Amino acid sequence: MRQYKNKDEINHALKRLSLERQIAWEEIKGLKEDFKESIQPYNWFGPILSSAKQYGILYFIRLLFKKKK
Repeated sequence: MRQYKNKDEINHALKRLSLERQIAWEEIKGLKEDFKESIQPYNWFGPILSSAKQYGILYFIRLLFKKKK
């Protein structure tokens, strides 16, 4: 535990801790907004469409090879 020599050191430490707490709180708020954006349905369409395209191309290729046999 730190020992302080005078009242100014205590006030400085308290102010620093308060600022660190405010910074941490703002970081948490930013993470909350990032999480909200990541779970929005419109963010899911990109990966879903990409997978659908891949599956569709593979399905089309399989159809082509089956017809040739």
